[in-house]
Amino acid sequence: MKGSFCLKSTFDRRQLLLCLVPLLLALCLIFVVTKQNQITVHKNAVILRQGPGLTYAPVKQETTETVRIIGQSNSWYKLRIGDHQIAWAPAWRLKNQTKFGAHNALSEATIVVDAGHGGSDSGAEYHDNSNNPKYMEKTYTLALAKRVANKLRAQGARVIMTRDNDQFVDLKPRPKMAEEAKADVFISFHYDSSPQANEGSGVTTYYYHRGASRELAQIVNRQFSALPLKNLGINFGDFLVIRENTQPAILCEMGYINTKKDFHQIKTVRYQNQVANEVVTGLNQFCQNRAGK
Repeated sequence: MKGSFCLKSTFDRRQLLLCLVPLLLALCLIFVVTKQNQITVHKNAVILRQGPGLTYAPVKQETTETVRIIGQSNSWYKLRIGDHQIAWAPAWRLKNQTKFGAHNALSEATIVVDAGHGGSDSGAEYHDNSNNPKYMEKTYTLALAKRVANKLRAQGARVIMTRDNDQFVDLKPRPKMAEEAKADVFISFHYDSSPQANEGSGVTTYYYHRGASRELAQIVNRQFSALPLKNLGINFGDFLVIRENTQPAILCEMGYINTKKDFHQIKTVRYQNQVANEVVTGLNQFCQNRAGK
């Protein structure tokens, strides 16, 4: 009898273990999944907002907050703070809180950078030398766009380029990229050309829609007064990439490529870096103005 009792006890323990193991595994899985969706937010690096965009008002937050990711929209994470409060933050910023230092307006912004022309569409040319890419507008719009994109990323911005190599991109998909990304800014780079060589000179910033786009043009163009080429100011421009764009959008003509004096600047790394710095300064100011307070 005593042996039978021992066997029964051993059997009961095994049954109990068989029942507990799945439960323990399930609890461990829930714990792991919960921890995976949790993240610590540092107030000096990320501002939590009431909606998925920098124009939404901030949410009151502590110096550090442990939040849970419960959704996503427009590359912004939907977060739960505590049991009831909902907040939003840019997904790319949450993943790199220590990389970029203190929060700034650009670190919450999505910027679409458009290098004009590309591929079979060479754009305007210096001395009309179509056999040499170094004289083509498409070459310098891409060089400038890449420099701007790199400097924006260094500030923590989410950057989308309409092209990042010498490829043809039709006009209509370009503003569509900004639409789909709910971009805070669309900025297109080009170089002007006059009917006769050496007739025109200077930089011009174009907008199509009034309101945010015109404000964007004013703020960015203001920075161009420090450039070695004359600042011709802002103007209305009926260009498809800014006309068919409901996001704040401008097109910048950064000099006349078929004017010797302008091309001497356009082709230099120094000029490209100077333009890129001024553009980033202007975009940061625009985003600061647009940010929910």
